[in-house]
Amino acid sequence: MLRYVLNEDDVGAVRFALSPLCELGLSLRAIREPARFPLQLGWLRRTEEARERLDMRVLGALIDERMWTPDFLNPRPASPLTRLEDEFRVLAATPPDVFRSDLVAVHGFVPDVLAGSTSQALRRIIRALRQLWETCFEPYWPRMRAVLEADVVYRGRQIAQAGVASMLNGLSPRIAYDHGVVSVRLADPNDRTLAIDGNGLTLMPTMFTRRASAPVGDGPPMILYSARGQGALWEAEPVANPAAVAAVLGETRASLLAALGDPASSTELGVRFGVSASAVNQHLRVLRDAGLLVSTRYGRSVLYLRSELGSALLESRSG
Repeated sequence: MLRYVLNEDDVGAVRFALSPLCELGLSLRAIREPARFPLQLGWLRRTEEARERLDMRVLGALIDERMWTPDFLNPRPASPLTRLEDEFRVLAATPPDVFRSDLVAVHGFVPDVLAGSTSQALRRIIRALRQLWETCFEPYWPRMRAVLEADVVYRGRQIAQAGVASMLNGLSPRIAYDHGVVSVRLADPNDRTLAIDGNGLTLMPTMFTRRASAPVGDGPPMILYSARGQGALWEAEPVANPAAVAAVLGETRASLLAALGDPASSTELGVRFGVSASAVNQHLRVLRDAGLLVSTRYGRSVLYLRSELGSALLESRSG
């Protein structure tokens, strides 16, 4: 059990962030044991051929049988809009003692392929991770990022409507908040209690944890949790045809309206409904102009959400 102790100021300073490097490192879990990540089987199928060309000797040394990865692969992002190249620069500057201790914390030793010169090992790691990114992530990152950003928007709505405590208790069955203490049940047999002490607690949605994850060592306070909305990411969603509304709006627009009870981007919706991004954007603009949707910008994405008027229109179809 890991426990983070928050004072009143710490509770108000809880923040969300996204990290491309964390996603790269955690994706090694799905690559190592696909059966444990059924929601990512679509991604694994699409990248199977590309993964055959990866430096798996190096990548395999970054994860153990418990699915742990070294903390230098899980940096706390400096901002919600962290760029992968910035994270690679920080990774390249990892001090030798930190590099070795993080690997020992995972494996109990430094794997042979990463032994010797730390700078050379880090260059090889970054080269392998960059190849993983370019072949297996970059073509799909807009879809993945849209899901992660939509999750952050959803959690923000939870905080606004029910408070931080309710949001924290809804992140995962393995995460609980009570009287200033966030408890995270991990596979780690050791009990750890860490005071936040003004350092801020960072919450990160990810595609590659089934319940909850946290740093292996005593790094910056951070919890990684499974992002919502992954189930429909890789499969096209058939049009539901809510009859009464479809007669007015058309099948595609009615189905988009029905799907937007939770925020989503046009990229994500295009994948779900098997419609081109340009066509989805056109439909979304019409629905927004009619007052049936609202939109908000998160980073480089625009997220759409059904308005009260849109919800009322859907509810009226059963009357």
